[in-house]
Amino acid sequence: MASPAQQTTGFPGLRVALQAIVNVHSGQCFGHEVLLRGWESQPAETPEEMLTAVWREGRLVELETAIRARVADIAAAVPAVAAGALFVNLDPRVLPQLDAVMAMTRATLQPLFTHVVTEVRALPEGESCAVYSAKTMRRDGGMLAVDRFGDSADSLRLLTGCDPDFIKIDRTFIRGIDTEARKRVVLAQLIGMAHTLGIEVIAVGVETVRELNVCRELGLDLVQGHFIGAPEEAPSRLLAAHPHVDALARGDRRRQIDQKWVVQQMDSVPAILVDASVREMFDRFARDASVNYVPVVDGSGRPLGIVRESDLKNYAYSAFGKDLIANKALGRRLRDFVVRCPMADIATPLDQMLAIYAAAENVDGVLVSEHMEYRGFLSARSLIRATHEKTLARARDENPLSKLPGNVVINDYVTGCVGGGEGVVLAYIDFDNFKPFNDTYGFRQGDRAILLFAELCRKAAMPETWFVGHIGGDDFFVGIKGITGDEAAVAIGELIGRFSSDAESFYDAEARNRGCITAQDREGHVKTFPLLSASAVICVLPPGCRTVSMDDISTAIASRKKEAKAAPDKLSIVTLA
Repeated sequence: MASPAQQTTGFPGLRVALQAIVNVHSGQCFGHEVLLRGWESQPAETPEEMLTAVWREGRLVELETAIRARVADIAAAVPAVAAGALFVNLDPRVLPQLDAVMAMTRATLQPLFTHVVTEVRALPEGESCAVYSAKTMRRDGGMLAVDRFGDSADSLRLLTGCDPDFIKIDRTFIRGIDTEARKRVVLAQLIGMAHTLGIEVIAVGVETVRELNVCRELGLDLVQGHFIGAPEEAPSRLLAAHPHVDALARGDRRRQIDQKWVVQQMDSVPAILVDASVREMFDRFARDASVNYVPVVDGSGRPLGIVRESDLKNYAYSAFGKDLIANKALGRRLRDFVVRCPMADIATPLDQMLAIYAAAENVDGVLVSEHMEYRGFLSARSLIRATHEKTLARARDENPLSKLPGNVVINDYVTGCVGGGEGVVLAYIDFDNFKPFNDTYGFRQGDRAILLFAELCRKAAMPETWFVGHIGGDDFFVGIKGITGDEAAVAIGELIGRFSSDAESFYDAEARNRGCITAQDREGHVKTFPLLSASAVICVLPPGCRTVSMDDISTAIASRKKEAKAAPDKLSIVTLA
């Protein structure tokens, strides 16, 4: 039973809980959403039913006020809660009294929290009313989020009409996203659109490790759900960081490689506070003639956009322009000159950053953040340089025939998996009877068989969990995260089964009918050989396994190759501890 202090004043039995909203790349807690609890005591079967009953009683504004007052009490008692952002839902039925609710929000919450984000699902009809409502919520540094984005026709209207800081993807898009390709396609487009507009994206309802991996792969910024952290009514149990999210992100080697190129090429132009004076902004441009933009951040370091020198020329070249614009009586603030531009976390893959930049019009580049704080700026030239350097490095490290990652990248991947300790399944795959096939049909046909298998691997691989490499010749490597040994055996078994079936097309009709060919073995003896197939040794590294070396893995593979080739399913599984 909650103590009286935990209950929402004036509404016996109602309580509040806080649920973490976490950076998908680092596991750092960005903030918390306020959730209502104890609504069953009203009585009501759903929270929506309870809110409707309160609205009919004419007490909805009273409830909104009571919730904010309760959260203010929590923040005052637990400073760690106030260190992040606070996301507060706003029932659209209180919009006629919006000024009063937001005045209370600014008075009680904004002095305590780094950010106060108002979540909305609807705004008044009419463009001017919607714009006014959005500005009211944003006044004095407040922020705005579109809640349940994608569950109604209002979502796109809110996106274009109120210029939100965040959109929260409805949980119906997230549920099962690891198995539903259509959802991934739709969500990827939504994320790209939001990032192009400088809006950060939050996934709601993340319940499994696979859903989290897909969210990170698609480029989401923040995540929320029971897999991240359950809602807590005891604020002392809330965490500043979520190591399991960080561990999964660190295992993504592609992001680590891309981050290196981003750091090397981005411009580290110092940012200016949005509350700075306009005259200080002029001074920044005057001190460095090579700088034609200045990034703007809020008090917590979160990037808001840029100020472009070109937008100030009319004032700068006027005899009294600088004095006029710096005159506080005229009401012009630095905030009035901020231009929103695309934003991306420093861990975002380069190809996604390039796509974000290419989709926007008349933008100077991409603002880069880390842990939701400004880190640097990627201009068009910087993006091109970083992409070029990455392309050259990838060409050096990939197999020249299949274009798959080669030995150096494979070794780095395995080392990262072992060091991270999150668990992985490694599969070594090589062809059976490849030499006699090569000798009989020639090296060009042998290369075609290798390319066929490489393409089958690409089609089978889920980008968020699979890694595919080419050791050389007919030897391939596959790493899969978030999967059991038995599940991996099914996936690899299907892969090599498709190869055996498709490889029959490389033989002449007589060989296909006989199911074998006649050729010389390595000692020069003439023998019959079955048609081309593949076998695999599967090494399971359970979660927490950090002591296995590359030599241990290589030894285990070598000891099981003959067993795999002789097995009916062409598989041999070994677990390393």
